[in-house]
Order: sequence, then C-alpha cells, then structure tokens
Amino acid sequence: MIFGHGQLAAARLLIPTVGLSLLASATAANNQQGLQVYNDACVACHGSGIGGAPRLGDLDAWRSRVAQGRDILVDRVINGYTGNAGYMPPKGGRVDLADEDVLAAMAYLLDESS
Repeated sequence: MIFGHGQLAAARLLIPTVGLSLLASATAANNQQGLQVYNDACVACHGSGIGGAPRLGDLDAWRSRVAQGRDILVDRVINGYTGNAGYMPPKGGRVDLADEDVLAAMAYLLDESS
C-alpha cells in the first residue's frame, strides 16, 4: 500500500484542486474507519454546517480549504482553527482520538465531497 492508514486525504492534498478525487479511493477499511469517526465526532457540525463547518458533500466549501495545502488542512484538523468562517475544535472536539483516526475521517469527508 502506498499510503499508510488514514493518510489518503493528506496525500490527496498534494494534488492541485482540479478535482478532489484524482487519487484512488481509500481502502474499504479506511473508508469504514473514516465513516465511523465521522458519525461519532464530525457529523454534529459537518452534517449541518454548524460553526462554519464545510458540509459533507459541499465541493465548493471544501475546495477553498483544500487549496490552502496539505500541511495547513492537516494542522487545522488535528490542532483546531478559528477563522472568519467559524471554528474547528482540535480533532473535532474529540481529543481522545488518534491522529490517524481523525485523518481517516478527513479522508472520508473529502471522498464524499468530491
């Protein structure tokens, strides 16, 4: 496997934002893990857009974030961020999650939003 567990979304950010799905889809295991973490930790905000969160499936909202680059997006997902559009708590408010779990959820969000 080229990418480690939960790293597909981070790797995808290396690709210009012509399209978010230029790389192969995550493995079924990563997709399942990402879905589970999304449902447990992310859906509260990303399901409805609370706090300026880009909604699942909103390609336009995600495109502007992805355009900032891999390092910035990963940093904001892991460490949190406050910006003009709203607030992202560190690890979506679930600081008990491993970084790889949060990155799997990020991969899921990007896959479903491309």
